Formats: sequence, C-alpha cells, structure tokens
Amino acid sequence: MSQRFQLKPRKLTLTMKPIFPSLISLCSSLGLMLPCYAQSISYSEAEQNVLTQSYSTQAAQALQQSAQLQAEAVKGLGLPRVDLNVRAYAFHNEVDVPLNSLKNNLDNTLTQGVNNQIDQWQNTSGIPSEYIDALSTLKDGVGNVIDRGIGLIPNEATLNLDDQVVRPTVSVFMPIYTGGLTSSAKQMAQIQSERSVINNKQQQDLQRFEIIQAYFNTQLQQQLLASSRFNFQAMQSHYQNALKLEQQGFISKGQRMQFEVAKNNADRVMQNAQANLRASLFQLNNLLQSSQVTELSTPLFVNTAHSQSINQLLASYPEQSSLVQKLQKDTELAKVKVKAESAAKKPTVFAFGEYGLDEHQNWIVGVAAQYNLFSGIDKQKNVQAAELQRYALELTTQRTKQEIENVIYKSYSELEIAQQSHVLLQQNMQAAQENLRIQTLSFKEDMGTATQVIDAQNAMTALKSEMALNAYKYVMSLATLLQSHGSITEFQSYVNQKNTQYIR
Repeated sequence: MSQRFQLKPRKLTLTMKPIFPSLISLCSSLGLMLPCYAQSISYSEAEQNVLTQSYSTQAAQALQQSAQLQAEAVKGLGLPRVDLNVRAYAFHNEVDVPLNSLKNNLDNTLTQGVNNQIDQWQNTSGIPSEYIDALSTLKDGVGNVIDRGIGLIPNEATLNLDDQVVRPTVSVFMPIYTGGLTSSAKQMAQIQSERSVINNKQQQDLQRFEIIQAYFNTQLQQQLLASSRFNFQAMQSHYQNALKLEQQGFISKGQRMQFEVAKNNADRVMQNAQANLRASLFQLNNLLQSSQVTELSTPLFVNTAHSQSINQLLASYPEQSSLVQKLQKDTELAKVKVKAESAAKKPTVFAFGEYGLDEHQNWIVGVAAQYNLFSGIDKQKNVQAAELQRYALELTTQRTKQEIENVIYKSYSELEIAQQSHVLLQQNMQAAQENLRIQTLSFKEDMGTATQVIDAQNAMTALKSEMALNAYKYVMSLATLLQSHGSITEFQSYVNQKNTQYIR
C-alpha cells in the first residue's frame, strides 16, 4: 500500500455494559402496563419471598396445620363419651287383654268368700240343723247371682294407650377393649402429622429449586444479552471502520459487506437475547408475585472447591432427603394399617349407662361385648392386602434410594466438569482477547482479512456466552445435587464462599 490510513484502535474489554440504557426502555421492553419502578433483588431476598408468599408454600403450611389439628383431635380416643339426649315423642297403642282368668278368679274368690261368711255366721249364731238346707240353698242362690254378674264382664277388653313424653337423659359410652383399633387410630393420626411436616419441608425445597432455576436463568439471559450487545457494538464499530477503509480504497466492497453481514447477524442474535430476557424476567416476577423486579444483584458463580466428597454425600442423604423420610413415614403408616385390620377381627367390649333427667329418674348401667360373626367382608384378606401394601412401600423406598443415588452421582460429576471447564474457559478468554487484538491490527495493516477479524470477534463473544452458560450449568448441577441430597437449604452458603468466582 502506498499510503497508510490510521484509525484509532477500539479498546476491547470484558466489562459488561448495563443491559437497559434507561428505566423507560426497560418498562417498554417488558411490556408492563402499570407504572414501572426499578427494583433490585438478591437471591436470598427472592428465596425468602417465595418461601413466605408463594401459593404452594401457603397450601403446604395449611395442610400441615390441618394434620396436626387432626392428631390433637384424636388424642382423647378411649375416654368415656358423654351425651345429653332429649327424646320428645307421642304414642298410641291398642292392647287386647283377655279377661277369662280374671273372671274365673273373681268368681271363685267371691263365691268362696260368701260361703265362708255364711258358714261362720252359722257357727256363731247357733242356727238349728233344720235350717242347714236353707243355708245351702242360700249359698247356691248367691253363687248363681255372682255367676250372672260376672258373666256380664266380657271375655276380653281393648285398651287404648295415648301419651306425649319429653324425656331428657344423660348417656355414657366407654370402650374397654377394642383389639387395638383405638391405639392404631391415634398412631395413624400422629404419623400423618409427622408426615405433613416432612411434606411441608419438601415443598419448601421444591420452591427453593424453582426460584434458583428462575433467578439464575434470568441472570444467564442477562449475561447472554450483554455478550450479544457487546458483540453487536463491536461489529458495528468494525463495520464503520470498514466503510471508511472502503471509501479510502483500502478494502473492497466485498470485504466491507462481510462486516455488514456480521453486524446484521449480531443484531439478530441481540434481539433474540432481548426476547429471552423478557420471558425469563416475566417468569421470575410471576413467581415472586411482583411486576417490578428488573435487576438481580446476585451474579452467576462457580465454586472452585467443595467440602464434601461424593462418598460422604451418598452416605448421608437418607437422613437428609425429605423424599426418603416421607416414604419411610408411609411405610410406618402401612404397618399401623396392618395392625388396624388385624384388630378389626377381634371382639370389642364397652361399658354403657344412661340416667333419666325427668321426674322418674330412671337409670341403666351395664357392660356389653360384640363380636362380628359375618359381615360379608373377608377380614383376613384385608389383613393380607395391608401387608402387601407395606411390602410394596418398602420396595418403593429402596428403588427411590437407587434413583436418588444416580442423580447425586450424575450431578456431582456435572458439577466437577463445570468447575474444570470454567478454568479452561478463563484461559481461552485471555487467548481470544489477544487474538482479536492481533487480527484487528493485522486487518488495519492489510495483512489480515475481514473474515479473520469477524471470526476472532465471534470467538470471543462465544467464549463469554459459554462462560455464562457453564456457570449456569454449575449452579443448576449444584442445586440438583443439594436437592437430591436433601440439603438445598445450604445453597446460599455456596453463593458467598471464599473460593467463589462470579460471572459479571
């Protein structure tokens, strides 16, 4: 070249520029209809928000309180049951009463009584013997009169009974022996209460995993947008330089058009990144039940070391995992159900009593026993079915442990790979920056091509995006590992460790 065209070199740095130039452009990008107020939120604040405000958490807490109240409600099973009863009723009853026996008894009694009186009068008054026949005739006559009088009484009588009664009573019922049904019911309610506590913890862990995914996915989209914007601005700068070089006659139109195509591709990638960020921000705000979160203060990160080995994690997860603990409670519940089904085959004994509160003050007390001989239900098969359910739950628990171990091992391996990749990506980034600087100078000196500059620029942008993607993979592998292990509550401690490198 006979003359050299001097251009000021564009300084390339790794500093991420703000994603949105202003709050107004942010609101319009998010499509918010309400007045927009910028709000920055850290991961710990987002997690606390979800754990206290989310619908799933509130539902799990309500179910836990319900199970605890049910367990408290059945603590009094086996104590006497006292009821206040009031019976108000009217009745009508017709009864046919036979009178034959009454008539015969009355006839015999009256006849015998008259005869005895006549005989006594005869003995005490000294009546002559010639009048004895007359007395016999008198007895017969009186007896006939009595017979005729009694004959007027019908052989049966119909009695009509009508009454209206209000009868208050106090009744007492107390089980003495139920074969184990009472204790089984209490145990089942208590296990359900303990299971609800575990279920609530599991729900909170799921909420933590969900907010980790939403929060750091938004951070990833922010990094990808920043990387694509940086690439677009760099390509735009290259294009402007290429226009000047073309005007000076130092490069051809074809070389300048290569920069133009690269600029347009970078613009398209940036627009896609903006759309992805809007979608992730909407999802995060929806999860937080907000519409104002636009800035995230906790960046993507990679820990360079870990305190626990894979063997320690595999050995300790059964005591930590909410899923395993819940399955163990289900197995305990199945064992109690076996006892309850066996108790249903046994007799029951109970005491009872009732005391009338009316003027009669009638009362009754007693002890009763009941043993079912036939009900149409094969109780032995119910016991066998409960045993099989318990056995199936034990097998399910063992199979679940196998699956959890697979997830722990896989997540730990992916986590280590992400750590190793981060070190290599850092090294490659330094090389890519130097390569871009060299290719840019070479092109200006007409010792390089436009394709080499574009390739170098794209390579550095790809590395920046790859670093963000790798950090996101690390975060999600860590979250999956802790979730499977049952210690996702410790996730925040990994964010602020000394051996942590951040992607900003």
